[in-house]
Amino acid sequence: MRLTICAALLSLTAACGAPAEAPSPVEAQPAPQQEANLTVFAGGTIYTGNPDQPLASAILVDPDGRIMQVVGDDESAEVTADSLSWIDLDGAVLYPGFVDSHAHLSGIGERELRLDLAGTSSVAELVMRVEAELEGLEPGRVLIGRGWIETGWPEGRMPVAADLDPVSLDHPVILTRADGHALVANMAALNAAGVTSETPDPEGGRIEKDETGEPNGLLIDTAMGLLAPLMAEPSESEQIAMLVTGAEVYAARGWTGLHNMSVSAAEARLMERLSLEGRLPVRVYNALNDDAFDLAATRAHETDLVTNRAVKVYMDGALGSRGALLLEPYADRPGERGLTLMEPAALADLMVRADAAGVQLAIHAIGDLANRHVLDTYDQLVGAEEGGLVAGHDHRWRIEHAQVIAPEDLSRLAELDVIASMQPSHAIGDLFFAPDRLGLERLRGAYAWRSLLDAGTIIAGGSDAPVEVGSPLIEFYAAVERTALDGTQAEGWHPEEAVTRAEALAMFTSAPAYAAFQEDELGTIEPGKWADFTVFDRDLMTVPAEEILEAEAVMTVVQGKIVWRAARQAD
Repeated sequence: MRLTICAALLSLTAACGAPAEAPSPVEAQPAPQQEANLTVFAGGTIYTGNPDQPLASAILVDPDGRIMQVVGDDESAEVTADSLSWIDLDGAVLYPGFVDSHAHLSGIGERELRLDLAGTSSVAELVMRVEAELEGLEPGRVLIGRGWIETGWPEGRMPVAADLDPVSLDHPVILTRADGHALVANMAALNAAGVTSETPDPEGGRIEKDETGEPNGLLIDTAMGLLAPLMAEPSESEQIAMLVTGAEVYAARGWTGLHNMSVSAAEARLMERLSLEGRLPVRVYNALNDDAFDLAATRAHETDLVTNRAVKVYMDGALGSRGALLLEPYADRPGERGLTLMEPAALADLMVRADAAGVQLAIHAIGDLANRHVLDTYDQLVGAEEGGLVAGHDHRWRIEHAQVIAPEDLSRLAELDVIASMQPSHAIGDLFFAPDRLGLERLRGAYAWRSLLDAGTIIAGGSDAPVEVGSPLIEFYAAVERTALDGTQAEGWHPEEAVTRAEALAMFTSAPAYAAFQEDELGTIEPGKWADFTVFDRDLMTVPAEEILEAEAVMTVVQGKIVWRAARQAD
């Protein structure tokens, strides 16, 4: 069957040489048992992300899932096809596949399957939810939850054991803060783990104390590991459920892929299996734990959809729990400057090993001192004649979060070709408490997207879900508006650091592709690349800002296959 596809008409019509009574695009789809050798996406607005052809009217995809041709408004395509599948966008808007450059896949799934405390509005509500969850639970069973964050709570503080104890005398309770860098436990949990006033702070962690010197239930960063004996590792079936659920949730939100942080060797093996079984609907680029360094180096357990090329390491903790490592003390706790999770000397050793192995480093750094340590260490090794890094290697090493950077260091990321992997929603959440932690002056270098882009830095956008919701729409909105979800701002939010919509689109499409060494395969809609597409019901590039948050994903396409479709599109 030879067809002429006229982009201006976007259907089979007499003007294009087809019969006048041609079937509708939906009716033109082949029978289920017949595999189409050509798929056409048409019927809506198409943003390609390619500056040479920014808009298109139709995309032709071959049976292998690669883009065969991108048809412009004034073009037509002559194609020969034994069978043809028409995907009618029905007026929706198609983009290159949105990719979350920093997320935790198993954590996203776990949030769906366990006690999710996201949205809890106060200490009082947290206690009520714990009490309700414990009802009917046999005595001695451990209750584990995650997702609380005290920002905006009327009590103006984090929860402590004394809040939980009255409703949980018979059960250990462990509730992790949304950022994963702090938890609150009740006394039953502390006692079961043997945490007392005599327990020393572990390196890189802190046991918070009350006025009498007793543990108050808050454990920061590595101190959370003291309760590990109470938190059983998930079984293989539970791990699979978390991975599959997380991937399905992400496909339904419009993400075609994610850069998956802090992955264990066991998870990498499971993802390979799930991908080969067709149960992993999105593309996954893994940054493994540093104890899985050899696994990452050998690129084991990879498939068309799973890549293991990076290793994730931590320089410091999080800002909200005062674990971010700062040049100067915290404004609201002058005696503290944060936590060091990796010394510069250890980072230097790891950089040399990664350079030799061809492994990408994804380095968690939030505070200005932690970011400076990364930049200084890399700079010194690049310039070292002996014991340094091999000249000419394309490292593309990344700073994960890069939240607070001294203004004089902002230009150094671009100068050193270091990628900033940043999460726009962190700004519109953290800026409710960041002025208290940092003071207004240090906010000049916080969440500084505009300054980094102007200096030439590549910013790969992400969400850090399950720390945040994990919505591409919230992240896009945060990047271009830099306001709370209700449109408000406060002192110190620096609205001038927002980005344009074109820049935001790149942050979630072409930049993640580059940050994963996949720019020849993904990131823009061009012939030869994989057909990974995100389809929303409205034009994020032109609608009023408040409508961005009202948009809905209607279709997610990975490697030419529709892996998720809204009910109204599927009908």
